[in-house]
Amino acid sequence: MTSTTSEARPFRPADLGTLVVLAWSGEAPDGTDMPYLLAYSLGDTEGGPEATGAAVEHLLTSNGLPVGGELVDGTTKPSLPVTLLVEAGQAVVNMPQFVAQADAPPEWLAAVGRRGYAYLVFTTLAWPEGRPGKVIEAGELAAFAGAEETLKSAAHIVLPARSLRS
Repeated sequence: MTSTTSEARPFRPADLGTLVVLAWSGEAPDGTDMPYLLAYSLGDTEGGPEATGAAVEHLLTSNGLPVGGELVDGTTKPSLPVTLLVEAGQAVVNMPQFVAQADAPPEWLAAVGRRGYAYLVFTTLAWPEGRPGKVIEAGELAAFAGAEETLKSAAHIVLPARSLRS
């Protein structure tokens, strides 16, 4: 007789697949630019998009970041295990088992300079079309980043921006 176990498989960073972070800015309800970051997996592991989605969700929830839940305001939580470093035209997101950097356009850098923080949407939904090196049109990005499914499958975090000089 064979028995199965319901024990969860240990987390392996490789299960995340290729993780990508994009930086862009857009008008916020207050009429000024908001610096946004979008983090997602390409879904390119053996288990495909479903497996990477589960791995990303595990990464987020194990770091206290609710998926599909309330906004986490990192400006009021100094012990938050997610940080944002802005340096030399780059946005670097760091958390246990994950470090990614994105080229930051000048308008994003200006917006983060004015606000002192960025809004990170880290979705469990894979986006294979958003692969590195591909030119992503604004409409394509807006369609994925603004889709209800993408937003409901994500952790939403306000991250204070730090630099090596501060």
